[in-house]
Amino acid sequence: MSVSRLKTARLFRQQCYVGGQWVGASDGSSIDVDNPANGEILGTVPVLSEAELQDAIKQADTGYKVWRKKTAQERADLLLRWHDLMLEHKDDIASLMTLEQGKPLTESRGEVDYAASFIRWFAEEARRVYGETIPGAKPGQHIVVTKQPIGVTAAITPWNFPAAMITRKAGAALAAGCSMIVKPASATPYTALALAELADEAGIPAGVFNVVTGKASVISDVLTGSSTVRKLSFTGSTSVGSQLMAQCAEHIQKVSLELGGNAPFIVFDDADVERAVEGAMICKFRNTGQTCVCANRFLVQAGIHDRFVEKLAEAMGKLKLGDGFEEGVTQSALINRAAVKKVQEHFNDALSKGAQHVAGAAPEGNNGNFVEPVLITGVTRDMQLCEDETFGPLAAVIKFETEEQAIEIANDTPFGLAAYFYSTNIHRVWRVADELEAGIIGVNEGAVSNAAAPFGGVKESGLGREGSSHGIEEYMEIKYLCMGAE
Repeated sequence: MSVSRLKTARLFRQQCYVGGQWVGASDGSSIDVDNPANGEILGTVPVLSEAELQDAIKQADTGYKVWRKKTAQERADLLLRWHDLMLEHKDDIASLMTLEQGKPLTESRGEVDYAASFIRWFAEEARRVYGETIPGAKPGQHIVVTKQPIGVTAAITPWNFPAAMITRKAGAALAAGCSMIVKPASATPYTALALAELADEAGIPAGVFNVVTGKASVISDVLTGSSTVRKLSFTGSTSVGSQLMAQCAEHIQKVSLELGGNAPFIVFDDADVERAVEGAMICKFRNTGQTCVCANRFLVQAGIHDRFVEKLAEAMGKLKLGDGFEEGVTQSALINRAAVKKVQEHFNDALSKGAQHVAGAAPEGNNGNFVEPVLITGVTRDMQLCEDETFGPLAAVIKFETEEQAIEIANDTPFGLAAYFYSTNIHRVWRVADELEAGIIGVNEGAVSNAAAPFGGVKESGLGREGSSHGIEEYMEIKYLCMGAE
């Protein structure tokens, strides 16, 4: 399937969206975008110059000055129109997503629903940005606290969720009254540009939502080097997030970072094994293991270890690998060859240090970007996969004896985005939830993302929260008014 199969051809855009206009690079430079399932070139997107990016900032500033003056209800109405258009064109957006990212079409459709849910949530939150009053320090004095939009904002988003990672940021920013410049991943720009087309159709004013493409280093340098851009939100690797945070220091830009993870998935002896396996399959193999909150290490207590491994292997055997457009496919191509190589390296390193290959074909790297889900046991903490996020369909099982040991292993990482555990003991549930060092904890649950819940991590997994009522606060400034008596 190619982009010619889209029902609404205008959703396939090969130009940037800046200040309400579709623009290309003045020198004609561009980046090829391919389909990871077969290598087909889908099209190109522009490589904007520094001057063109500076103009995008000016356009966003102009848009902000118009947008911030609209009432919360006016902003909400336009956001809800954008939400409705996303759902109206769900099939086309999903097709674009599967073409450029590779995920199964069913998952792509689910992501459009998920992405739209953030727009709806924040549209509703726009009317609930409350201030406060504080008793005065002396007679006749009144203290009032208000909240105002921070200004022009920027978002740098990843390829694994090319719609939802944008709307989770843009929904909050626009609801707060800010404008936003989005830099999508070069591997998956077309979903972002389709969202821009629908934002335009929804009536969101020029300059309020902008999408730029080009060299990541140039774009990040321009955005962080501008005193006009007051906030940067980034989802990606910890190394890049750290660099961006340092760059934002120059103008004291507010930063939100959703970075790497190394999620433990703990199964205690008292767990419901069938339910734990069901959660493991959702948690590990959604998007073919390419999610920042997917289980990277399975920690299974000795008394239940063999049964869990047997059931997990059985469930994994039912997964279907293939092109995302094929009927019944649940696992698709990884984003590129580097992703395949990383799974290979983690698998080979584990086996060289004593792990056992239990199920699934070994990742040989001779099948394009496709890697079959694979299960290993006997994993130890000195293996690469315990230190680094695999980001692929490799399920690695560590056997443990005691609750204390499980917590110690789970927390033995600089990351702290998500963690999961299964237990039917309510006392253990509270103990373990308190002890795990992660911003998101799934308790007897493998699917944790929700627009109404705060998403974010601790330690080197980032700063700030997205989604929920906390998400809009990331795009607000607090202003304190002290009113004296006559």
